[in-house]
Amino acid sequence: MYPQGPSAYDRAITVFSPDGRLFQVEYAREAVKRGTPAIGITYQNGVLLAVDKNVATPLIIPKSIEKIFQIDEHIAVATSGLVADARRLIEEARVMAQRNRIAYNEPISVGKLTKQLCDLKQAYTQYGGARPFGTALLIAGLNKEPHLFETDPSGAFTEYTATSIGMGKRDVESVFEERYKEGMGRQEAINMALIGLNSVSEGKLKKENIDMILIEAGQKFRKVTPNEIGDSLNGLKKELQAKPKKQKEEE
Repeated sequence: MYPQGPSAYDRAITVFSPDGRLFQVEYAREAVKRGTPAIGITYQNGVLLAVDKNVATPLIIPKSIEKIFQIDEHIAVATSGLVADARRLIEEARVMAQRNRIAYNEPISVGKLTKQLCDLKQAYTQYGGARPFGTALLIAGLNKEPHLFETDPSGAFTEYTATSIGMGKRDVESVFEERYKEGMGRQEAINMALIGLNSVSEGKLKKENIDMILIEAGQKFRKVTPNEIGDSLNGLKKELQAKPKKQKEEE
């Protein structure tokens, strides 16, 4: 007698359901949807990543929560989902980047690193005795031009001009679809990132809880300071405050 019902097909990663689904991969995607939002935006001379760490209690030291990781001087990764799983992939990415420099005496391309990481993620959907990584990654970097890739627990990846992962992904992307302009400047990108994070924030954005990095031609990886974020938030104060009013009207 053959197994019946979805529960019969979600006990092993190597077993497809009759309609061609791998339930463990879909469960991993659910872990990503519950993660804090992370966003990426490409602009005229670079690319940025930003996350709202969503610190739930004042007892937590914000600096201890890390969601954006530097891979090389020209590549960074933002994560959403299970951060412990992401750290394993981050270490692999750093080794891949250094191995490429030693072998070819040049920095690894963003696309090549993305493909190698996604090959690893795909392997964990194919063999028994393991489970998929419960994390999605935004891989941002600069070779001759800025690149931004979104990866999935299945090992699939897609390149974007602007995108989001984690909680409220669709809401953030709706903001980006309305506001994104090709060739936009750095400050425009920073403002759009903050508006996107604000659209899914449960409360008021705090500069201490936001991590943001820039990768640009010439200066490579740079972390945006809390003071710079605070100045941008102050400049957007009226626009950010408009969100609660809109929600109240809809209710």
